[in-house]
Amino acid sequence: MNKLVGAIAALAILASLTSCAKKTEAAATDPNAPVTITVWCWDPNFNIYSMNEAAKIYKTARPNVTVNVVETPWNDLQQKLITALSADSTDSLPDIILMQDNAAQKNILTYPDAFYDLTGKVDLSKFAQFKVDVSTVNGKNYGVPFDNGATATFLRTDYIEKAGLKPSDFQDITWDKFIELGKIVKAKTGVTMLSCVANEPDLIMIMLQSSGSWMFDASGKVTIANNAALKECVKTYKALLDAGIMKLTTDWNEYTSTLTSGTIASTVNGVWIIGTITGAKDQEGKWAVMNTPRLGAVSSSVNASSCGGSGWMVLASSKHPDVAADFLAKTFAGSVDLYQTILPTAGAISTWSPAASGAVYTEPQAFFGGQKIYSDIISYSEKVPKVKYGVYNYEARDAIATAIQEYMKGGDLDKSLETAQKTVEFLIGE
Repeated sequence: MNKLVGAIAALAILASLTSCAKKTEAAATDPNAPVTITVWCWDPNFNIYSMNEAAKIYKTARPNVTVNVVETPWNDLQQKLITALSADSTDSLPDIILMQDNAAQKNILTYPDAFYDLTGKVDLSKFAQFKVDVSTVNGKNYGVPFDNGATATFLRTDYIEKAGLKPSDFQDITWDKFIELGKIVKAKTGVTMLSCVANEPDLIMIMLQSSGSWMFDASGKVTIANNAALKECVKTYKALLDAGIMKLTTDWNEYTSTLTSGTIASTVNGVWIIGTITGAKDQEGKWAVMNTPRLGAVSSSVNASSCGGSGWMVLASSKHPDVAADFLAKTFAGSVDLYQTILPTAGAISTWSPAASGAVYTEPQAFFGGQKIYSDIISYSEKVPKVKYGVYNYEARDAIATAIQEYMKGGDLDKSLETAQKTVEFLIGE
């Protein structure tokens, strides 16, 4: 009798488990089942804002899908990602991450199974090819391009005009001319011309790419020592400081504060900085946009460059990779309305060609004194020199940051760059 009762109980448990399994399977395949997609990205005024707007658009097509955006600074995101992947412990990772362009190749090559193949799931044919190439490895694509990272000079017109100058005086100029004009602004207004984060080589990288040069050549070989363009960049950076027209800040928050508080007269950065600038509503009508200064001593340098730029990637560990891919396909790779919404607020200039058909790209922008800044910036982006970032881009940047610090303290520039070269070569095993 006891055996019969036990058998019946076992069958009941088995039936229950089978029923639960079927319900779970049904829930997993039900297109209307509630789904939450978690996204990691940074910058509330730019990336986070844009992702939240994309979530609103997707919600109208898939009401059951909720997009949970978690603010994650880039350095933290990269560290958490690498730590989790190295430990083969991905439970804490989100479904989608924002990946900086110059880090994409290394992450994909180092962790080839970590990212979801979007080939055939998202139409990437209408994006600028150089942006698609960033996240393409062995013919497979793992990212949806977002902002293009083109740089520009953003000017406080009230300060410039108080100094007896015009914004157009900063168009098509060299960095030497920028320093000359910056001294005039500082002398007549007391306002420092420029700011950047101390110990970060972003401004030098902007100068370097404008010359068509980089820290690696086309074959991936390190080109730091004996790089004439790089030396000129470092010397120009020092000249900005020596002239007293550039303020160094301790971190990113202090840097953005110099823009919103009005303590500097300009910034040279990627167009994504528009979201921060326009966040200061009291400064409407007091800004203008000109192109990027070039290196006068480097014949290949042009008045255009790039800084940053990023793309969305789905992690292979996602519980809902197809939903995440569909979300990106219907928003960042499929919605003109999305770019019409985020462009004037965040300055998110797309490399997705259909976005340019929207009227907002050619509309005068009141915040920038009625200037048609987006058509201007697109013209700048068309002239950005293409460079090969290399797999060890961040390691090279760190090595150059150290070299800059040594040089600023009175060290020999050639020796500092030679040390930086050897450091990177050692890391990559050359």
